[in-house]
Amino acid sequence: MFDFSGTLFRIEPAAQWLRAVATKAGLDMSEGELDACVRRLEEFGAQPGGVPPRTVPPHLEALWRDRDLTAERHRAAFTALAREAKLPAKGLTEALYERSQAPGAWLPYPDTAETLRALRARGIPVAVISNIGWDMRPVFRHHRVDDLVDAYFLSFERGVKKPGPRIFQMACDELGVAPGDALMVGDEPVADGGAATVGCRVHLVDPLPAGQRPRALAEVLHLL
Repeated sequence: MFDFSGTLFRIEPAAQWLRAVATKAGLDMSEGELDACVRRLEEFGAQPGGVPPRTVPPHLEALWRDRDLTAERHRAAFTALAREAKLPAKGLTEALYERSQAPGAWLPYPDTAETLRALRARGIPVAVISNIGWDMRPVFRHHRVDDLVDAYFLSFERGVKKPGPRIFQMACDELGVAPGDALMVGDEPVADGGAATVGCRVHLVDPLPAGQRPRALAEVLHLL
């Protein structure tokens, strides 16, 4: 079982994310202005899959806490955080959110495909378990690894999220695997570590940018 963001894939750098949206909107931003906007976006954690917020305004705390339970909450939470960053043009908040779901905005880690192919060759079923508010299956299709995943357990579709035990048990049941025979691979000690409560083994990787983590997933093959 794998987490999605920070484990199998990582979103593009925040500067690239903002530049792509600004360019499409015909907005001419200087490097200084772009850098300042990126710093504010990262302060509030406004990029889905990017750095976590250093500051969540009190009036957004409840929305942030439950953001992964529905698509509507997810959009509302991240666009609200982007508005807190005081961007220079109207409409950028929605455009940034849309960009965060574009398959091309997500980069697979260098060993994602080879690890998933090796597991398929061994006949080991694979599930993706993610706290998320949108359907990332097109990301897997875009990078041609969708045929290597047997099932997806997405919090906004299932109505439950990590670290609660229910979503991990669902995955084991649907894959026909006993929890004691399952391995959860993720990047968040609390969320992904919840798999241990149902008896799964847990292996954590570092959610570095894609180009800075070439071989962490390949270690999974040795664990199995």
